[in-house]
Amino acid sequence: MSLNSTNKKIKIEYEEENASSSNPRGGPVIPPMMPNVFEDNKDDVKPPVGNSSSANAESERVKSIREYNQRIRSSYQPMHRELFEMNFTGFLVPSLLEAINDSTENGVRRIISEPTPGLIIFDMFKPEFCQMLLEEFGNFKKWAWETKTIIMRPNTMYRYGAVLADLGMETMIGKLMKDFILPMSTIFFPEVGGDTIDSYHGFIVEYGADTAHHLDFHVDDSEVTLNVCLGEKFYGGELFLRGVRCVKHLNVDSELKEIFDYSQVPGRAVLHRGRHRHGALSTTSGHRVNMLLWCKSSIFREMSKEEQNSPSWCGVCRREEN
Repeated sequence: MSLNSTNKKIKIEYEEENASSSNPRGGPVIPPMMPNVFEDNKDDVKPPVGNSSSANAESERVKSIREYNQRIRSSYQPMHRELFEMNFTGFLVPSLLEAINDSTENGVRRIISEPTPGLIIFDMFKPEFCQMLLEEFGNFKKWAWETKTIIMRPNTMYRYGAVLADLGMETMIGKLMKDFILPMSTIFFPEVGGDTIDSYHGFIVEYGADTAHHLDFHVDDSEVTLNVCLGEKFYGGELFLRGVRCVKHLNVDSELKEIFDYSQVPGRAVLHRGRHRHGALSTTSGHRVNMLLWCKSSIFREMSKEEQNSPSWCGVCRREEN
């Protein structure tokens, strides 16, 4: 599928977590599935069976998630324990560390490129970190297979992957968001709450012949999204972007200047608004793995409920204002 030369109207799909306040994981409450097995039934959330109330069904889901996390904590043995520590700055490229330590906007802008409005690209992880995280993910899948543990999928759109908090990496990922992503999103995306992000959902996804081939056109359930390619060797899998939209204009056609395709590079990060419509073209060969971090702002979401005016960050609203 190529969207390079078309403004065809496409249905937008949300990557919703289906989380609730009683969710002990801080991530998605989604029925699990075995790794590397497709389901014929595409309904992600199954209705309660028989006369079970929705409250009982929710209680059972929360219970299953707690048991899942307890099982991982009690029996999973990490391959690279340094990935679970808070002191991970040695995994980041020197240019990023210097820019953040400089604590100035000019310092950050020196290390990024913005090939299309709202897409921030910068080198982030050293090759050894990418390799270790790939090995850790493989080790986790191996453990799940050997123990007959069903891996909880990251959300309703991704069928193959894992939530980083489930592996025990919540502290490390939280520090990554606070110390590195927050300063950058404050500079580039304050109008969508980038300066007040206070929660996250981090996960790994994979694409290839035996997993998913592509990712449909959608917007994220986030204010700001970090997407880092970890590897491995692959062809295809370009990230395609088609403009930022508010709820009212989600399905409005893209203008030519909003159409952009980005070829993913291991260790290199992209940062964009969650409302920047995007997807991934088919990974035609090889195996591609990405780490994603959905960063959210409770303050922005509460303020958005009261928002009556057309948001300045929406491409269509901005054109209408002009």
